[in-house]
Amino acid sequence: MKRYVFASIRMALLTMFVLGIVYPLAVTGIAQAFMPAQANGSLVRRGDTVVGSSLIGQAFTGPAYIHGRPSAAGADGYDGAASSASNLAPTSKALVESVSARIAAAVAENPGLSSGTVPVDMVTASGSGLDPDITLANAYAQVARVARVRGLPVPQVRAIVESQAVGRQFGVLGEPRVNVLLLNLALDAVK
Repeated sequence: MKRYVFASIRMALLTMFVLGIVYPLAVTGIAQAFMPAQANGSLVRRGDTVVGSSLIGQAFTGPAYIHGRPSAAGADGYDGAASSASNLAPTSKALVESVSARIAAAVAENPGLSSGTVPVDMVTASGSGLDPDITLANAYAQVARVARVRGLPVPQVRAIVESQAVGRQFGVLGEPRVNVLLLNLALDAVK
């Protein structure tokens, strides 16, 4: 009996060492060697200051900025420690009311937008609540507002959006999109 107990303890210690120390260090080393930017959080810097991560959405609420998707992560949204969806069913009265309120706010804030033309990702949160990207339709719907507030011509703002656009992943997955943080930094670089 003692033989089996000691064998079990040795196996448990070996497994903890290999899977708890060796494997994580190996994966971290490989990540640091082959993709250090991603391994360190894909941090975006403005000069020497970290302004965010290109992988984590953040709240942009000022009228001079392109706004990201709504967030259900945390009490005030965009809380990385509380990443989650709202878990409201499509038939939920609370979901219908919040989306209706977001549609009304989007139409009021963005000239030329009507309730029938609001992009879906402008009024619905992503599964994580921290999606850093929006569709081009969402970005284009906000161009007139951003141009007016910044005092820039609409074609110039639209060109900035297009310069930041990323196509479908592998040419077929998802929709063409734009990273909100990188787009807003590009807008700030102009004016």
